[in-house]
Amino acid sequence: MHILFIIDPIQNLTAYKDSSVAMMRALLARGHKLSYCLQGDLFILNGKVLTSAQAFSIPEDADLHQPDWYRIDGDAQDYLLSDFDAVLMRKDPPFDLEYLYSTHLFDLAKEQGARIFNSGLGLRNHPEKLAIAEFPEYTAPTLVSRSMSRLRAFYEEHGDIVVKPLDGMGGTGIFRVKPNDGNFAAMVEMLTVDGSQSIMAQKFIPDITAGDKRILIINGEPIPYVLARIPKEGENRGNLAAGGRGVAQPINDHDRAMARDIAKRLAGRGLFLIGLDVIGKNVTEINVTSPTCFVEITEQTDFHVANHFAEQLEKALQP
Repeated sequence: MHILFIIDPIQNLTAYKDSSVAMMRALLARGHKLSYCLQGDLFILNGKVLTSAQAFSIPEDADLHQPDWYRIDGDAQDYLLSDFDAVLMRKDPPFDLEYLYSTHLFDLAKEQGARIFNSGLGLRNHPEKLAIAEFPEYTAPTLVSRSMSRLRAFYEEHGDIVVKPLDGMGGTGIFRVKPNDGNFAAMVEMLTVDGSQSIMAQKFIPDITAGDKRILIINGEPIPYVLARIPKEGENRGNLAAGGRGVAQPINDHDRAMARDIAKRLAGRGLFLIGLDVIGKNVTEINVTSPTCFVEITEQTDFHVANHFAEQLEKALQP
């Protein structure tokens, strides 16, 4: 099969710990051909969705800590998205207007026969933080608003809360507001840009000390391990990008049942790969743009996440 990765600039990937690179290596090992492009390489010509794509490979003995871990094969060529057996959208957020436009291109390309994972509809209709609103039975008390009065009332009701932007990633812009914090108004004004943008407020979940768990769901089924991202001392954020320490753990019965229920309810929406973020028993995000943690789980357990992903992708592509 010929598989297209839509990624950030390949030379900027931290290959040794990048989940997309792990996917690439697993697919190459199974004999598939790979190309990549940037989001900006997508275009429409006379109603057809195309991209300028570059074929590449990764030597089996590549040192992923070095900049020459990949090899360019020939010159870039223009392809219809439907020319590929699969298109993997792996560009990191933010989910800005260009990202939104790309999801519409994916919708059109799907009508033309392209197989895109995750689909344009799935990406567009499941913003990572807002998507949890569909599952209130699995979430802590949550408010989404730009209103200072509503946010203050929520704060006064719960006393200890977290506020965060709706479009952040890697823990950026997340603040814990403890009882009687005189900075509450200033934080809300900053995050809402003086009331012009909605934000999320959630009751603080003390279980964060045990880690912010990433549960990967691949082709409708949670994998057998989670990555608990444990905050460094003095931090409330477990994100690896914020200095959290990733510890792989077997998935517990509650989390497996919850993940299966969520996956079942999301089935049929074009979401092949989902990353649930769970603190205690509460889902805090449903990541669909570019879920990670493949490498960390693989390195610490007997389960090779990227190999499983490649196997399930092949299964999904069968006629």
